[in-house]
Amino acid sequence: MHSNVATLRKASIWNEASRIIHEEGFRAFWKGNLVTIAHRLPYSSVNFYSYEHYKKLLRTVPQLQSNKDNVSADLCIHFVGGGLAGITAATSTYPLDLVRTRLAAQTNFIYYRGIGHALQTIIKEEGLLGLYKGLGTTLLTVGPNIAISFSVYESLRSFWMSHRSDDSPVVVSLACGSLSGIASSTDNCTKYLTRLTPRTRVQDGVVILSGI
Repeated sequence: MHSNVATLRKASIWNEASRIIHEEGFRAFWKGNLVTIAHRLPYSSVNFYSYEHYKKLLRTVPQLQSNKDNVSADLCIHFVGGGLAGITAATSTYPLDLVRTRLAAQTNFIYYRGIGHALQTIIKEEGLLGLYKGLGTTLLTVGPNIAISFSVYESLRSFWMSHRSDDSPVVVSLACGSLSGIASSTDNCTKYLTRLTPRTRVQDGVVILSGI
């Protein structure tokens, strides 16, 4: 986002927060929040529904069905099912993710006036496939990320409940969910690959992002 190399070298949370307030105002911290909510609701719904569906489907595989009591088989089901669920959810809701990114990337020059206007403009200027620019690199991140998240969550929860079955299910779910989130966040290799892939275009002298 910066053209100044010196600014990039000094990048920090405090410096970026100060810059945002100075250049765009305090409300800029919530820029694109509405479209983020509009994206996360269907994304999470599709993600969890798909995960349960893929788990049932994978358990019908003969090799996995014959080893259903095996820990490795369970881990494989959770990992593959989670990865497929993440890919399914990301693909089905990607246009909203793209719009969210472009709305948030706007600073002084407002090119898109809202969610509907952004969708119409992208289809008009870039075609229907323009809504899916950057999808491939996004899936490289989402697939492994969700696969790790679900497999770690299910493994930790199963291990916890087998040793401390009297603990509150809420506490177990919160703790395992937090740890699985941390584990999936360490998957930085694919995230770095997405940054190497150019997904921007220039419109009237303004750099427009295609996705994250």
